[in-house]
Amino acid sequence: MRPLAHISRLSPYTPGIQPSGPGWVKLNTNELPYPPSPRVAEALKREVGADGASLRLYPNPTSAPLRTALAAHHGVREENVCVGNGSDDILNLLVRCLSGKSAAAGFTWPSYSLYPVLVAIEDGVAETVEFDRSMQLQVERIAGSRASGFFLTSPNAPTGVGFGRAEIEAILERFEGVLVVDEAYAAFACEDAVPLLSRHRNLVVVRTFSKAYGLAGMRIGYALADPEVIGWLDRVRDSYNVNRLSQAAALAALSDQAYYAPVIARVKSTRDRLVSDCTGRRGWFTYPSQANFVFTEPKNGAGQAGSAVAKSLYEFLFSRKILVRYFPSHALTAPFLRVSVGTDDEMRVLNESLDAWQKLKPIPNA
Repeated sequence: MRPLAHISRLSPYTPGIQPSGPGWVKLNTNELPYPPSPRVAEALKREVGADGASLRLYPNPTSAPLRTALAAHHGVREENVCVGNGSDDILNLLVRCLSGKSAAAGFTWPSYSLYPVLVAIEDGVAETVEFDRSMQLQVERIAGSRASGFFLTSPNAPTGVGFGRAEIEAILERFEGVLVVDEAYAAFACEDAVPLLSRHRNLVVVRTFSKAYGLAGMRIGYALADPEVIGWLDRVRDSYNVNRLSQAAALAALSDQAYYAPVIARVKSTRDRLVSDCTGRRGWFTYPSQANFVFTEPKNGAGQAGSAVAKSLYEFLFSRKILVRYFPSHALTAPFLRVSVGTDDEMRVLNESLDAWQKLKPIPNA
């Protein structure tokens, strides 16, 4: 017994470590370090009820109330919205619609490492546009791509670099396929692509409730796009792709922008301090971040940098039960670590550990 040949060759997506024991400082998966709005817990209690009887019923198959609320929030129509089981579900649906043996899906690289996995699941063709260390967006190359769909993460993961609306529009004006702008971190960025939807039918904006709304455990994401594209997604998605508790949680969170505004501002302030702290450590190169994480190239006490140094720091932090992300598989990312923004106490523990690491004897030949 064996699967299709292309599935046998597939390398699955590797998520960040989710520790089960106590005492970890978890700075590796870009979750919100603060709890969601109190309205979320209240909504979940109402939805479950005293006896849980509502759970025997299927959820709204199209997430219609949530689509309506999201449309109002973004100033679009209900037919411009599709809701998914996390933004990964939406990305999966888009790849189904846009990728295959005869239709390439494009993406920048390094970027969200789920994209090539989704394309490989469809046995599709991938087209990559490589970043160099400058992280400048190659507008001309993307605009001239022959891909059916091109996936652009803005702000970029894992670097946190954001791309301007003018650059994105310059791509849209010439690109003949569908441009998917994956805005998982848009709440922390300077600007986003949503205003371009009214002018460009080939734009899809993908969002998530996992980051800024603190609902990573509920798995809710959505797409904003032309009604024709939304129609494609509705054709290929599961009939009940978002459970009733997730729909209730998202509606409650969306209704409490007054709660989230200061939380997001606090995360951005902590992020900017972290960038400054990293840069001040013997000149660690650190990308200016528009996300809720920081991508930094550590240097040890001797001023050495590189993949071995980054690995050394990753392992040192792990030994102290501090989780960050290390991406050794690409030359650009291998010398860096990605650090999620945490609470003030978590950032204090991190900084104390970075101080201790820099005092260690440097590793040979780093």
